[in-house]
Amino acid sequence: MIRAGITQLGAYAPSNVLTNHDLEKMMDTSDEWITTRTGIKRRHVAADDEFTSDLAFRAVEDLLARHGVDALAGVDMVIVATNTPDALFPATAAMVQDRFKLRAGAFDLLAACPGWLYAIGIAKSLVESGQCKRVLAIGSEALTKIVDWTDRSTAVLFGDGAGAVIVEAVDEPYGIRSVVMGADGSGGPQLHKRSVGRCLPNGEPLSESLYMNGREVFKFAVRVMETATIEAIEKAGMTSEDVSLFVPHQANLRIIEAARERLRLDRDRVIVTVDEYGNNSTASIPLAMRHALDAGRIAPGDNLLLVSFGAGLTWASSVVTWAPTTRL
Repeated sequence: MIRAGITQLGAYAPSNVLTNHDLEKMMDTSDEWITTRTGIKRRHVAADDEFTSDLAFRAVEDLLARHGVDALAGVDMVIVATNTPDALFPATAAMVQDRFKLRAGAFDLLAACPGWLYAIGIAKSLVESGQCKRVLAIGSEALTKIVDWTDRSTAVLFGDGAGAVIVEAVDEPYGIRSVVMGADGSGGPQLHKRSVGRCLPNGEPLSESLYMNGREVFKFAVRVMETATIEAIEKAGMTSEDVSLFVPHQANLRIIEAARERLRLDRDRVIVTVDEYGNNSTASIPLAMRHALDAGRIAPGDNLLLVSFGAGLTWASSVVTWAPTTRL
């Protein structure tokens, strides 16, 4: 029986940094207001000529730099999870396939912030069914290009970035032990941005820029971060005591703290990068994982608990037993 796992990882955040003090000069806000409500201090912002495909390219290049020039050998599927594709078509994944000259299928996936975990779930199924040998799963976002910079309730939250991993067969006891994916479409009005449509099925107008009902999304997030993580742990045949490291979606420090307390995890078992990057949507978890790897906080055999939530409303969670990787 084939078991799929994550064997390689790379990530990228743009060099341009926007601090809370910078935002004070742009809108009616303050460092104290942003920090106390979100925990965010800085966010990385793509250049004017830098888009989601460019961020994805850089994340894959980081993966190659870390794992060697043959890291993409045999990749036969590319999945890019994103809410900000360069175009409706062609797919950003096809742009990645072409840039790195891969003999692979390619498609984009849109499931809001949990999209990268959805991609991991699909990659796991492709590998374990024998359909694919090696899947390149990417989360890439240029969210600062779709926010309303006059709306302090949302503009302060988001940053840009990308993360890329290889999913392939691994030996026991490593691998992706569980994946949980869920949705509640009745929550669509709480977080949205229009594309070709003008309104939701219930007639509610769609926003030209990113709209979020922060209060309702916060309540949803706190609830689902607990239920989804418990489901993933149980599906993996584990308990919370087996969790080596909790790597949650980096949306808001208060949400992360609420989830940590409900799971009864010590702070040293939780990865927090929201202060540095803000909310990177699909890229937030792989960026946080790179941060943890570089800090020496992830070792082979560690059980990582991953969870995310977002528009849809959607959620996803996973338990991954970290596999040995080749790092240069």
